[in-house]
Amino acid sequence: MSASDASDLPARLGIPGLVDVHTHFMPQNVLDKVWAYFDAVGPLTGVEWPITYREEEERRLALLRGFGVVAFTAMLYPHKPGMAAWLNSWAADFAARTPDCLHTATLFPEEGVNGYVHQALDAGARVFKVHLQVGDFDPNDIELDSSWGALADSGTPVVVHCGSGPTPGNFTGPGPMGRLLARHPRLKVIVAHMGMPEYSDFLDLAQRYEGVHLDTTMAFTDFSERLAPFPEDERKRLLDVGDRILLGSDFPNIPYPYAHQLHALERIGLGDDWLRRVLYENGAALFHVKHPPFHVEHPQPGA
Repeated sequence: MSASDASDLPARLGIPGLVDVHTHFMPQNVLDKVWAYFDAVGPLTGVEWPITYREEEERRLALLRGFGVVAFTAMLYPHKPGMAAWLNSWAADFAARTPDCLHTATLFPEEGVNGYVHQALDAGARVFKVHLQVGDFDPNDIELDSSWGALADSGTPVVVHCGSGPTPGNFTGPGPMGRLLARHPRLKVIVAHMGMPEYSDFLDLAQRYEGVHLDTTMAFTDFSERLAPFPEDERKRLLDVGDRILLGSDFPNIPYPYAHQLHALERIGLGDDWLRRVLYENGAALFHVKHPPFHVEHPQPGA
């Protein structure tokens, strides 16, 4: 599957398009800092991470739609106190002018977090993003308890980077999330990157808690298989929780073409029914996506 083949897969599978629950749109000055981080990864680690879609915002939107994506997110996250409310304001405006974006919000353990979480929910936020590695905080911080309760009560999914890839953090791994879920078992958590590299442990959580989902972001790709391969003997479990695996890509911050993520999922060999659920049906059901909101433009050749 080449980069230009991404838009052909939904038609072959008989689905309206792709629901990608892990795409990044954020204020440009914040995105510039994210890109600078990835630019520095190569010299520091020896693993180059070129940004494939380092484009201006409208071009990125056109490309994503051209790949067949009919619903996506604006994953954004703070790395210090005082950022989350501002990011939520930006994300609300972005969602208002981008009808196919699922209104995204975030949080941080700080004074006032419960207030701006409720404000975001009242404004129509449909998904939250939490990055335990970048934020460097324990999800069980007492400041967050009421906010987790509000998210559980409202049924709002939360995409959480809680696995220890690409490098472990102070609060990554299955332990902190397991303790959080023991206290808030109704919480709808979407484990980013399939929990890479602790795949088995996060599959355990998905089988223990019906609200736990996993997104495919970067998992199974050539890039990630070199660094943190998914265990061959765990592939059957992908069928066991096949109704709770969701397409995620990390667009635009990926070091390969968008279509490679789709090809990586297809070549696992779990069948078209599984692929339909992962690429569209599971996300559409979770976020009540009914149909594409407008005509999809295809990307220019070579995108």
